[in-house]
Amino acid sequence: MTTENVVIQPVSIDAIIPLEMAKKAESVGVIKANMGPQNTFALAVLAGAFIALGAIFATTVTTGAAGVVPFGIARLLSGLVFCLGLILVVVAGAELFTGNNLIVMAWADGKVSTWQVLRNWGIVYAGNFVGSIATAMLMFVAKQYTFSNGAVGLNILNIAQAKSSLEFMQAVALGIMCNALVCLAVWLCFSARTTTDKILAIVFPITAFVAAGFEHSIANMYFIPMGLFVKMGAPESFWTAIGKSAADFGNLTWSNFLLFNLIPVTIGNVIGGSLMVGLVYWFIYIRVAERK
Repeated sequence: MTTENVVIQPVSIDAIIPLEMAKKAESVGVIKANMGPQNTFALAVLAGAFIALGAIFATTVTTGAAGVVPFGIARLLSGLVFCLGLILVVVAGAELFTGNNLIVMAWADGKVSTWQVLRNWGIVYAGNFVGSIATAMLMFVAKQYTFSNGAVGLNILNIAQAKSSLEFMQAVALGIMCNALVCLAVWLCFSARTTTDKILAIVFPITAFVAAGFEHSIANMYFIPMGLFVKMGAPESFWTAIGKSAADFGNLTWSNFLLFNLIPVTIGNVIGGSLMVGLVYWFIYIRVAERK
């Protein structure tokens, strides 16, 4: 073969443009929707654990910050370190319910069925729950909540109590805003050509949602159960160390977790991710482009 017969493909280091991002998001959605249930579930368990790791990082870093650093700075630090969770999901590879809301782009274009979307979401949601709860159980057994003379545990309890005290519609609204930013982070990753690109694309949207106090259903599968495990199982020495009792966290119950946080936040996450990001970009870059 002579060099005259060789076709050299151009290599671009520029970011992928939005129209190509939309096509990529659609093709990824088709792959996710057609993945086997066993692999989907296993990758979803990983994602639940990865997001829990981000939550653990954020809880630890913000311990003792109240009254010492300004509220906004503490929230900023929390958001920056929480990014670990989505970075692990995107770069290492895992199936996250909130990010998978973007599968609606493939659904809207008729590439996958409604059943395939709901099947993926159901399996991934269940796997995320298992991964998050399992990580919370492991952390409770590890007694990390006793670190710093119980200060870490007090922070865990305060976070879980606050999340369990939300009103239903408030939780829906906070969930909408959260997953709009999470799905924008995933959307921006479709423009990336390197791992560094992906990490940088994730940092600001995720930091923003955490700093602003928005609600992420999968993160809450760790935050609130972890608080419940501490409330129900911590020894008396822990309560003496923090100068509190379990009765001081009255809103932290399993029923409040499910009814006033997990359900409404999940509803909000679906609206924010599917409607405000996925379907909007499908309409702009796929539906409109195909009509031209």
